[in-house]
Amino acid sequence: MLTLKGEKIYLRALEPEDLDFIFEVENTEEFWEISATKVPYSRYLIKKYLQNSHRDIYEVKQLRLMICSNDQEPVGLIDVFDLEPKDRRAALGILIVDESNRGKGYGAEALSLIADYCFSHLGIHQLYSGVTADNQPSINLFEKNNFRKVGIKKDWILVNGKFKDEILYQLINNVH
Repeated sequence: MLTLKGEKIYLRALEPEDLDFIFEVENTEEFWEISATKVPYSRYLIKKYLQNSHRDIYEVKQLRLMICSNDQEPVGLIDVFDLEPKDRRAALGILIVDESNRGKGYGAEALSLIADYCFSHLGIHQLYSGVTADNQPSINLFEKNNFRKVGIKKDWILVNGKFKDEILYQLINNVH
């Protein structure tokens, strides 16, 4: 079984050719809310990041993969970050960049593939993600993929002068 290949999409490592795609994503202000980014990134910094993206997840505590449609077009990114090997947990972040690619099942399949990968290859026991309470598409995505709402962080994120609640979702690997 190919862990990172699904019916509609596949996940792959970042390539130097992804510079323009990642530059665009990291510098799109509407995405800053979900990534905790507050400043733009230069091409130079992104190029350096790509040069080091091969480093071991246990060393850098992060794994970023490109979400590609089966016609090999990049449609988004999925991140495993804040890896805690001792506690066998990690955070997840996902972004389907272009609205025209949302609602096609790419995000759901990417979440399923990365969870299987984390559980079977990395020995992760639990994955978690924070979603702002007003992000209904992401709430639906995580709940559809069996993530459970385990709490609400009140007034957690400040966006345009207003605080937003963040819902904490968790997926526990119950297969031992």
